[in-house]
Amino acid sequence: MTHKVLLSLLLSAAGLSANAQSATSRSQLCPTPPMGWMTWNLFKGDINEQLIRETADAMVSEGLAAAGYKYIFIDDLWQGGRDIHNNIIPDPQKFPSGIKALADYVHSKGLKLGIYSDAAQLTCAGATASLGFEEQDARTFASWGIDYLKYDYCNAPEDSATARQRYHAMATALQKSGRDIALGVCEWGQRQAEEWCAQVGGQLWRTSYDVRDMWKDVVKQGGMGILDIINVTAPLASYVNHTQWPDMDMLVVGLRGKGGPSSDLGGTGCSDTEYQTQMSMWCMMSSPLAMTNDLRKLTPADRRILLNPEIIAINQDSLGLAAQRKVFNNDYQIYVRKLTGGRHAIALLNTADKPLTLTADFAALGIEGKHQVRDVWQHKQIASNAKRWKGRVKPHETIVLVIE
Repeated sequence: MTHKVLLSLLLSAAGLSANAQSATSRSQLCPTPPMGWMTWNLFKGDINEQLIRETADAMVSEGLAAAGYKYIFIDDLWQGGRDIHNNIIPDPQKFPSGIKALADYVHSKGLKLGIYSDAAQLTCAGATASLGFEEQDARTFASWGIDYLKYDYCNAPEDSATARQRYHAMATALQKSGRDIALGVCEWGQRQAEEWCAQVGGQLWRTSYDVRDMWKDVVKQGGMGILDIINVTAPLASYVNHTQWPDMDMLVVGLRGKGGPSSDLGGTGCSDTEYQTQMSMWCMMSSPLAMTNDLRKLTPADRRILLNPEIIAINQDSLGLAAQRKVFNNDYQIYVRKLTGGRHAIALLNTADKPLTLTADFAALGIEGKHQVRDVWQHKQIASNAKRWKGRVKPHETIVLVIE
C-alpha cells in the first residue's frame, strides 16, 4: 500500500470528503511562510488594543513591514466569553473598541491581523474556545476582518483521527465564512500533522511543543530550546511545500530572559549568536517567522538579526522547499536548501560548546562544479570559482552561505 493510499484511507476514516482532501481552494492562502509578530511569549495575557496598535506602528516605523513582516497575531487570553446569542466576544477591558476597529487600524497600516482559538471547549489558558461553534466563530472572525487563525489543541483528545476531524471542521467553517482566513494547525507535532495538514485545509503545522528562550533543554523539565526544535523539525523537510509550512513556533530573538511564558522550563535567555542561529535555521527550514520581542524597544542587535534581507530572502524563496540535513553528528550539522535560479543555501551549524573549523565540500553535498560564495550574515561575496568553503564557526553559531 502506498503512502498516498494509506493517507487517503486515514482521511476517509476521519470523515473527510474527497473535496476536503484536495483542499485546493485553501492551498494558496500562504504562498510563502507567514511573517509577523505574536503576543504570547513576552506578554501572555497582558494584552490590549493599545499594545496592538503601538506594535503595528512599530512594525511600520522600524521597517519590519517593508521587510515582509505583515501579520500581528493575537494569541490566547483575548476572549471575553460569549454573548446571549453565543457569539464569541473580546474581553471588554482589554479591547473596549472591539476587534473590528482594531483590525481596521492594522489593515490601514498595510498589515494583517491574526487571532487565536482552540479545538476544544476551553483554550490552553482556560478561555472560551470554538468546539461546537466552528461556523459561528468563523463568521465572527470574518466579520471582524481577521486574516489568520492559530488553532490550538489543548483540552482535546490525544488521537490523530479526532484532531483531523476538528481541524477539518474549522477549515471548512473558514472556507464558508466569506473571507480568506489562513489556518495554523497547532497540535505541537504529536499527531503527525505533517501528513495531513494541507488535506484538512491548514496552511502550516506546528512541529514541536512551545519554544522557550534557551539554546537547548538542560534542566529536563520538558521545555524546547532552539536546538531541540531544529532537531525535531529537520527530519520533516520532505513534507514542506507551498501548501503547508512547518511552524517551528515563535522567534525568541531579543527576549533575553525577560519573562513571559518563554522564560518557563529553563528559558533564561540566549546569546545574540544563538538568536542569529534561530533566525538562520527557521529561514532555512521555511518556518513562519513570528517575532515575540517588544518591537517598541528594538536594540541594534535585534534589528541586525530580524531585518537581514538576505536571510529573509531564503525563507521567502519562491521555490518553497526546506533545507535537507546532510551532516548530523554530536558537534555540528550541515544543511542544504535548493533556491530559485539554480542556487543553493548551505547552513553550517556548530552545536558544540567550543569553536570548530568546518568544511563544506560542495560536491559531497550534492552540488557539482565551482561556485561564487556569499556569506549572508557578512553581506559579502567571500569566494569565487570555489569547490568548497572552510572556516571557523563559533559555538552555537550558524554560517549561512548562498552559492551560485
